[in-house]
Amino acid sequence: LPMIPTFVNRRPTGRETGSFLALDLGGTNLRVCQVTLNGDTTYELVQQKFTITLEAKASRLWDFVAECVGVFLEEHDLKPDPGRRTIPCGFTFSFPIFQTGIASGNLSMWNKGFTVPNSVGRDVVNLTQSAFQRHHVPVEVVAVVNDTVGTLMTSGYSYPDTQMGIIFGTGTNAAYWEDLKNVGKWEGDKGGEMVINLEWGAFDNATTVLPFTMHDNKLNRKSSNHGLQVYEKMISGLFLGEVVRNALLYLVDQRLLFGGRSSEILNKSYTFDTAYMSEIVADSSPDLKVVQTVLESTLDLPPTTLIDRKAVQNVCNMIGTRGVRLSAAAMAAVLLSRPELLTSSVSVGIDGSMYQFYPNFERDLYDVSRVFLGADFVDNRLKLRLAKDG
Repeated sequence: LPMIPTFVNRRPTGRETGSFLALDLGGTNLRVCQVTLNGDTTYELVQQKFTITLEAKASRLWDFVAECVGVFLEEHDLKPDPGRRTIPCGFTFSFPIFQTGIASGNLSMWNKGFTVPNSVGRDVVNLTQSAFQRHHVPVEVVAVVNDTVGTLMTSGYSYPDTQMGIIFGTGTNAAYWEDLKNVGKWEGDKGGEMVINLEWGAFDNATTVLPFTMHDNKLNRKSSNHGLQVYEKMISGLFLGEVVRNALLYLVDQRLLFGGRSSEILNKSYTFDTAYMSEIVADSSPDLKVVQTVLESTLDLPPTTLIDRKAVQNVCNMIGTRGVRLSAAAMAAVLLSRPELLTSSVSVGIDGSMYQFYPNFERDLYDVSRVFLGADFVDNRLKLRLAKDG
């Protein structure tokens, strides 16, 4: 794993105060926020969310960011403080970067469907700052962190015993506090702790450990980042629906599903959204009416039988259950790397659409974690915390 030092070396106490501008660039949305820390583990948030356009994902991301920040400043009448030319800003950047300082980091690669040219290998803060200058936006990025680091710090402000931050959403990643004596890449002072960005979506890119199927391999072969982020492709929201689609089409080809018939929609890549999985898994009606609606109305399949619908629900259940088990295994492995902390209470800050919306995701995380961490620790000292504003 990349295991990238983040230069974040002080845990929040919950007593910090002040008002700050923040950007959060994720796989689907850009959030522009004004955050006010109250000094009592609580905070107030004014935010505006912008859906990232396909054009921005493909070519003009940095200008898109600058334009959105400009809109936010204008609509909320935000200006630099007297005596300053710019507004200081923290940037949560949810793509792999090689951090070279608290306010600098070079983009390692794109994922989550982004392909913006002339960006990989370059400093994302410089690229953002240049766009701000082009659009006359009076903002200066003074810190850049990965989204998992933002999740970790947000949870840590409200719950100081937070040890990990995790994203289970469009993509996946994690960050955790590590003793600097154990960080071989860190050449500075070895006293204290530092947040490490695991970039765990890249686990097992050699495909020698994880339980890959033909359906995972098909997705991987056809993806824009073939051979990369293979763990992410097994558990995250951008890809789970596509794994299900591959499995369903295999059953269709074997004439085991839908009488061997498909539809033009289902035959296209990434048309089986992971949100459909959530609806299908949650359907408990005797005749699986929700499943029928998704298949026949949304995906335009011919009339389905109850056996068809049960088979589709089983496929979604199996692939979803595999995803949450792999998620729990990774979380437990990181916690077990700091066994000295497990005698006390430990919080894990988590954000992302899979954690928030996939049926029983949190419950299943706890259940599977008992296998690795023991029932005593999970039931009495482990707390999973939603940290959605990281």
